[in-house]
Amino acid sequence: MAKPQDDPAAQAPAAVPTVPTASSVTFRDTLYTSRTVILPDGRTLAVVGGLVTVGAGDDAALKCLKAHPEYEQLKE
Repeated sequence: MAKPQDDPAAQAPAAVPTVPTASSVTFRDTLYTSRTVILPDGRTLAVVGGLVTVGAGDDAALKCLKAHPEYEQLKE
């Protein structure tokens, strides 16, 4: 005899979207889909899938990415 099935939707965990928050800024790399950006202060940023995201308060990273012609800021 088969067991009664519970509602599978009730058992599945809720999916959490991976959308960048308002406190981050995303840039599109116009040349590469994957690379490492080295900032003037020695920190590194990873370009993944042609995108790199930095915190809105990270002035050094924002200045570097905005000044470089290979990155364009995405509208959010």
